[in-house]
Amino acid sequence: MKKRITVLGSTGSIGTQTLEVIGNHPGKFELIAITAGKNIDLLIEQAFKYSPLYVVIADETKYRDVYEALSSTPIEVMTGSKSLAEVAGQSDADMVVTAMVGYAGLGPTVEALRAGKDIALANKETLVVAGEYITRLAGQNKSSIIPVDSEHSAIFQCLTGEADNQIEKIILTASGGPFREKTYEQLKNVTKEEALRHPNWCMGDKITIDSATMMNKGLEVIEARWLFNLSSDQIEVIIHPQSVIHSIVQFVDGSMKAQMGMPDMRIPIQYALSYPKRIISDFPRFSFADCPALTFQKPDTMIFRNLELAYDALKKGGNMPCILNAANEIVVEAFLNETVGFLEIPEIIESVMNKMKYIPHPSLEDYSESDHETRRITHELIGN
Repeated sequence: MKKRITVLGSTGSIGTQTLEVIGNHPGKFELIAITAGKNIDLLIEQAFKYSPLYVVIADETKYRDVYEALSSTPIEVMTGSKSLAEVAGQSDADMVVTAMVGYAGLGPTVEALRAGKDIALANKETLVVAGEYITRLAGQNKSSIIPVDSEHSAIFQCLTGEADNQIEKIILTASGGPFREKTYEQLKNVTKEEALRHPNWCMGDKITIDSATMMNKGLEVIEARWLFNLSSDQIEVIIHPQSVIHSIVQFVDGSMKAQMGMPDMRIPIQYALSYPKRIISDFPRFSFADCPALTFQKPDTMIFRNLELAYDALKKGGNMPCILNAANEIVVEAFLNETVGFLEIPEIIESVMNKMKYIPHPSLEDYSESDHETRRITHELIGN
């Protein structure tokens, strides 16, 4: 039986690689639906190549173009946020890959879980914003959440077969991004182009900037708390520039398990799609002879303040991680538009966290309102 897959956010970095994995194994996977925000050219190209049953373009102004382009096919073309929610809960699919970027991925993920779908989670903001709600919803509907992020996939793989063994801590590895060797003074004048030159991974612009500021790792810390039911004190971050060890679990007896491999996102994507089985791939293999030294160092949170802000948000809980995420999305967009400097990113986020109303036990509506208000205040602070 083929596993039937829906890909939310098919035109992004994770989405395109997911379709590549699906296309490489036509006997194992069947594509049910693909969705995109605005990139209609790639969406149309993917529709012709992979022949899903449904295509959703979120931007309603672009619906006619997609509809007309695919009019010669049996593919049903849909548009708008309601259609995103509809295909996320589509009964034809066995698994939903949530590869949408940012807060926008929360709503469709909720709909998929309400429909009892298994989730291959690439949208870390879903658990950052509403981790308690999402994990409870998954439990109620007997849905599995399988992480796609390389670090969380590594932890997930290390814990397979260890259900009865107590975790002492997990160690999330970070490449350190393009600026791990720079001083505070050197970071004052870094450009967007420099921040987008990640040394190891090929990712979208937003997540690449998050890697450069180490907010990406901070969000992963919050996500790990919910994925693996850990306290903040049980989650450690270490800089590992080679990105060969993707993360580590340390058990209460002191033994450690690490998951290793090439820095290639197709590997954790394929594992999530095929779980619990592993399937053959032709991905490049790692050779110790080509990389005889694996190095590690502690992150400098005085320089990379975003990591510390993420730990602060996790420890406070409530709607604070939601506030952190929303402020970061707006400030990163401003940095990419060159209206704020690199070192202003954590300053603005911290200021917003201090200004926003704290809600210790938020509802789903509270998360939505916090997200909206955080974005408004952040825009005000930036001046746009």
